[in-house]
Amino acid sequence: MITAHVLVGLVRLLVGAHARWIGCEPSPAQRIYFANHASHLDTLALWSALPPRLRARTRPVAARDYWGHGGIRGFIADHGFRAVYIERDRSRCEGDPLQPLRDALDAGESLIIFPEGTRSQQPLPQPFKAGLFHLARDYPQAELVPVYLDSLHRSMPKGSLLPVPLTCVVRFGQAMRLQANEDKDEFLKRAHAAVVALA
Repeated sequence: MITAHVLVGLVRLLVGAHARWIGCEPSPAQRIYFANHASHLDTLALWSALPPRLRARTRPVAARDYWGHGGIRGFIADHGFRAVYIERDRSRCEGDPLQPLRDALDAGESLIIFPEGTRSQQPLPQPFKAGLFHLARDYPQAELVPVYLDSLHRSMPKGSLLPVPLTCVVRFGQAMRLQANEDKDEFLKRAHAAVVALA
């Protein structure tokens, strides 16, 4: 898709988005990539860092209130990286807010998610919300790959309209899974620590 190629080219020009596969290698296995969230460029940077064959079947999860209102952002989300929209405002969500993610996983696609739920101005992630745990529990076949996005909190922090050109490194860690009898809090702390270890 031309739009995808253009997006990847722009991201590489602006922030590099150089992949470093530290704990795993690129794989066609179904995966849930989970990362720290500091910038609106995070989604594009992580997605662009994947090899083309994986990028084609990996869909970033994007907040409907930011990406899902048409215009340029909506066009990029719908036709560029094929976003899976999530409703962050529970009062506007009927049923399971994770259902769009479940639909994508049921179709055999991989996901990119940001378990903090919102952006942080700090280089290290905030505590993770429970969505990652529920997906890990319900889709045990999916490999969970921690990712750390370096420098993007400085390239395009909250309130910025245009990115400051910096070189961003996207570090992929060792794949993990929910362990037998591991409770939600233990799992989320372990997943959080896996991202922090890549910083």
